[in-house]
Amino acid sequence: MKIMNFSYHILLYLLVLSNCSAESQDPLGDFCNKDSTKISNGTQISQNIDSLLAELVPKTASTGFLATTYGENQDQVYGLAQCRGDVVGTKDCSSCIQDAAKQIRQRCPNQADARIWYDYCFLRYSDKSFIGEVDTSYGIFYYNVDNVTDPEKFNEELGALTDKIRKQAVVPESGGLGKGETKLSPFVTLYALVQCTRDLSKLGCSQCLAIAVGNFPTFCNNRKGCRVLYSSCYVRYELYPFFYPLDSNNTLHAVDDNNVMAIAYP
Repeated sequence: MKIMNFSYHILLYLLVLSNCSAESQDPLGDFCNKDSTKISNGTQISQNIDSLLAELVPKTASTGFLATTYGENQDQVYGLAQCRGDVVGTKDCSSCIQDAAKQIRQRCPNQADARIWYDYCFLRYSDKSFIGEVDTSYGIFYYNVDNVTDPEKFNEELGALTDKIRKQAVVPESGGLGKGETKLSPFVTLYALVQCTRDLSKLGCSQCLAIAVGNFPTFCNNRKGCRVLYSSCYVRYELYPFFYPLDSNNTLHAVDDNNVMAIAYP
């Protein structure tokens, strides 16, 4: 199993989470690999990327995942698209993949290696094979700027919950998804979700999630919420519900006026 390496980029910026909905949303982040093959409109590789995206969108919308290739020889391109496991088969999935395919070409028009992350989906393509490989070379980290009031108890419960859902995610029938919740008090519930891309082996998924969760002490220590997004896996926890299905007493939402720090690293 090979860990992919790319040039490192650092970007720091402040964001505010928007409410979750099936409407078009801005990406959580993107990566246009400036060290990859340069492309321009009309070239064979550019046409192959367009054809690849045209295949990825409808198939991913119906099945939730697709990893495929298009073209031959030096113009061959590889692509992967996946919806978050709890929205497969919904409008959230199909609209997200459509937006991703459109935005990735607009944001990375001249790079043969590009990725884009949304709340409900992830899409990438490259002229180099990456399917089945663990890629944690570039990550995006979101964390809530507010701290929890009882760090010791919180971190203990968070560790137990993430251990539990990581075990769910590596079961072949799970589609790489693990999610759960735990009561911190009668009025406070911790929610967490992990997701691997479905091209990974059980070992690859486990490795990626271990790396992702391993960032918590550095980027998210004692924070009320955190997200770690890699090209091969995704981890998130919050003190509000953000995944489906919902308890009858809950609605899917983000906390109003809650500033969230985002870091793209390295």
